[in-house]
Amino acid sequence: MAGQSSAVASRTGNNLFLRGVAALSTLAGWCSAAMIVAAVAITCQMIFVRFVLNQSTIWQTEAVVYLAIAATLVGLPYVQRLRGHVNVDLIPLSLPKKARYYMCLLTLSLSIAMVAVLLFYGYEHWHLTYERNWKSDTVWGVRLWIPYLALPVGFGLFLLQLVADLVAVILKVDAPFGLEDV
Repeated sequence: MAGQSSAVASRTGNNLFLRGVAALSTLAGWCSAAMIVAAVAITCQMIFVRFVLNQSTIWQTEAVVYLAIAATLVGLPYVQRLRGHVNVDLIPLSLPKKARYYMCLLTLSLSIAMVAVLLFYGYEHWHLTYERNWKSDTVWGVRLWIPYLALPVGFGLFLLQLVADLVAVILKVDAPFGLEDV
């Protein structure tokens, strides 16, 4: 574990932007983990209320669903920072160093463009729910802008981490695809 954190730290160098984005991504990871813990605790409370107290639940199921979705979205930048997403390194490994560099620039640029579109529409959807004060059709009636806030926050932080990864490759702080010369 210590080796992994030092490897991640070496990808930021002394660049203030890269270190700031890394800190934000780490904070997002901690928030995501806290949401998962809260969802588990609420699930345990829901089981106790249903099966021990023999009462109905009102808000627990909906809260657990929203927390799980928010944890996934808010956790995106942390997973990207750790390179925890599924990777297939066959093509980058078979390419020469220069071609690997340009392929990395292309894939990061395309990823940034796709996540920017998701951010735009996620923000638009969140803003619509906020502006119209939409509520869920359940007994709890939660204001939907609260759980939907995970869309622009998660995709915004993910976009920022992707931009930081691109900057790190361009500035030669990080190797393309994290592959040192092989």
